[in-house]
Amino acid sequence: MAAKPSVAVTIRGKEFRIRTESDAALLQRVATLLDQALAKVERKTGTVDSLDVALLTGLNLARELIELRESSAPAVGDAERLQTLIELAESGLQPAQP
Repeated sequence: MAAKPSVAVTIRGKEFRIRTESDAALLQRVATLLDQALAKVERKTGTVDSLDVALLTGLNLARELIELRESSAPAVGDAERLQTLIELAESGLQPAQP
């Protein structure tokens, strides 16, 4: 069994080697986003304890993810409305019944 390739990323000045089969460029972007988010929390809160900064950053990123998921989820009733529109469009495509 071949070992997964590793990708070096730097977060808060520390290098990590991550074994992954995922796209190396994507992993670099993720690490950069995390590094920037950690720095922002550290600046805004003045917190220096790395665990506290990591936890606060994790909370912020989780909140952003939930907000993104909820904003892109169809609202209640949208599925029914969409089905009605599909049926209406399909009825216009069918030949008229004699």
